[in-house]
Amino acid sequence: MKQKRIPSVRFIEYSDEWAKTKLNKIAEIVGGGTPDTKQSSYWNGDINWFSPTEVGKTVYLTKSEKTISQLGLQKSSAKLLPAFKTILFTSRAGIGDVGILTEDSTTNQGFQSLVVNEGTDVYFLYSYSDQIKKYALKHSAGSTFLEISGKELGKMDLSIPSLPEQNSIGSLFRTLDDLLVSYKENLANYQSLKATMLSKMFPKVGQKVPEIRLDGFEGEWEVKELGDVVKFYSGLTYKPSDVLSCGTLVLRSSNVRDGELIYIDNVFVNPDIVNCQNVKSGDIVVVVRNGSRDLIGKHALIRTEMLNTVIGAFMTGVRCDNPEFINALLDTKMFISEIHRNLGSTINQITTGNFKRMKFYFPLKDEQQAIGKYFTNLDNLISSHQEKISQLETLKKKLLQDMFI
Repeated sequence: MKQKRIPSVRFIEYSDEWAKTKLNKIAEIVGGGTPDTKQSSYWNGDINWFSPTEVGKTVYLTKSEKTISQLGLQKSSAKLLPAFKTILFTSRAGIGDVGILTEDSTTNQGFQSLVVNEGTDVYFLYSYSDQIKKYALKHSAGSTFLEISGKELGKMDLSIPSLPEQNSIGSLFRTLDDLLVSYKENLANYQSLKATMLSKMFPKVGQKVPEIRLDGFEGEWEVKELGDVVKFYSGLTYKPSDVLSCGTLVLRSSNVRDGELIYIDNVFVNPDIVNCQNVKSGDIVVVVRNGSRDLIGKHALIRTEMLNTVIGAFMTGVRCDNPEFINALLDTKMFISEIHRNLGSTINQITTGNFKRMKFYFPLKDEQQAIGKYFTNLDNLISSHQEKISQLETLKKKLLQDMFI
């Protein structure tokens, strides 16, 4: 029995079978062109002229880096592509990057752009672009660089529903993409705010008070060695033969990312060989040795109780009264600069002794707690946005698999 062309997930009001067609039947495929670069009258006009490096970062494309004049358009093979009906599709040197035009524009030769016909929803086809990219990569050719021709791209087989169902699917993915853009913009804003406040809420070199201070606090900060404020503990040294499929979890540098613990590439060892302290809630784990210089100082605050967990030999544990403040201090560029200044000359490592002797300015306990809480709240906002972005991306990926044929 012939299987019907219907997706596994669809809106309840639609039940018709999808129609089989080819890409060149639902969209005109248009290449680009470049006016003579020696003719200044062809350039710096009011017509957008996109290159492949400008496409793929955002859904909508409004303004190009370079523009051409009306004369440049007439004297070249560039074509004027209509707004809100055109999907720019890069055809070489990074095949398959896409974006929707919001203004009538042109491109250089690195595109085979898709101008949809009246029976095709532009956002529906834009959402289909991952499958178009797979086809283009499979059918591209070239000795110098891979490229897909417009003729070859147009041969792609695909199935599409009625225009109303396309509109519904396109609207759904437009909403998802808009949400992702909003959360990513907010995330970038919170990350920028954190970086700014870290630079202003801790005293700069040679200063005893910060540029910005929380209300109710005054007086100079006091310089102290880190070893007088926190306690350090060492990690576990183990052999490959000690590694098991379960047992005591050993936190390593690969378990620390963006100030949080991630549980990938986990290593477990026999609890009987453990001769070091278990990590506790409120501890900070810090990478002190790594092949990459930039990873030294990477750290994470343990925010929950963790049973039967230790750190590896290339890590250091930090235990203190105000872990949120110390965690923020370890986020500052000042701390990273001190780390790099104290690294060994032959091995990317900071010793516990050097770590203890690093000097920073500290306020009184109450101000430490207030600063720590401020940055913890920012970290929570950043973490929640990262989590929401991950959830939306997972949802979108699943729907793209289930709502298209």
